[in-house]
Amino acid sequence: MTQKLQGIFTPNIVPYDEKGRINEEELRRIIHWLGEKGVTGFYPNGSMGEFIRLSYEERKTVVRIVSEEAGGRPILAGAAEPNVDLVLEMCQYCADLGCRAVSITGPYYYKLTQESIEQYFRDIAAKSPIDIVIYNIPNFANEITIPVLKRLALDCPRIVGTKDTSNDFSRFQRILHEIKSQRPDFSALIGWEELLCTAMFMGADGGTLSSSGVVPEVIMKIYHEAKAGHWDEAKQAQFKLLDLFSLMVNAPNFPEGFRLGYQLRGFKTGNARFPLSDPEKVLMGDIRARIACVLAECGFGEAAQDCVKLNKGLAPDSDLRDQVESIVRGVMQTLD
Repeated sequence: MTQKLQGIFTPNIVPYDEKGRINEEELRRIIHWLGEKGVTGFYPNGSMGEFIRLSYEERKTVVRIVSEEAGGRPILAGAAEPNVDLVLEMCQYCADLGCRAVSITGPYYYKLTQESIEQYFRDIAAKSPIDIVIYNIPNFANEITIPVLKRLALDCPRIVGTKDTSNDFSRFQRILHEIKSQRPDFSALIGWEELLCTAMFMGADGGTLSSSGVVPEVIMKIYHEAKAGHWDEAKQAQFKLLDLFSLMVNAPNFPEGFRLGYQLRGFKTGNARFPLSDPEKVLMGDIRARIACVLAECGFGEAAQDCVKLNKGLAPDSDLRDQVESIVRGVMQTLD
């Protein structure tokens, strides 16, 4: 029997060289480092990996590199292609590389009915050579409702779990209550850092969490303490994570805040494949300094030299979201 998906699967960024190409050497270094830090497995070609900004061949390259550096750790590979044929082609490619499963979002760009979404996953599940995790991320793709997810989970053996990045804990509890109660081997993975400890308490199997690429030590501590029932220790680690996650996720142009975190842990990430405005570049400098301070306070000394204190010109924490929203409003006005 195939082992159930559980643990922490790290969605890695994709580093670029000075010409904007995938920096294969640095990607290998990141994956090797994460393995040494004890993450359960890897999640290439997720939102953190900007799969939508990579070509199809580049996405295949990323999965190949990760599989070569995984050291036997399981891989949950993103296979959210724009149509069924390409999804199945990527499923076959990932299966051939030995990946444990693929993660597939609801269809994106076009708004579809739940009936169409259910049929989409049924068609894929009937033909896929590899297990499937349904990825619910309503900010970026069509949401998959609980009734649809439940029918798919109970009817399709190839669909072995779900990753939920809705930040809706009521929804996640319904998955645990309505689906896992009937199919205990169905994996429920949380995709939102702020909910990890709580989700584990309620019976989650783990998570695919972007912050685990920046502070794998903290995420793995939460997971292991929770699994051991050491809830006070798990909560303390969770609280340490909150400020860091807030800074990274609220930075302009996700996942650029996380890219800063990788830089502060010593990696050469290169520039993103999407431009920042001049005001955003200034704000990102402030956010980088804040992330450095939080990392330093958590004991990651390599970030200490980049920590700039508030009296050097950084805005208070309470102003960060206001600054981001102000920049967004200004950009939108120029488009009107």
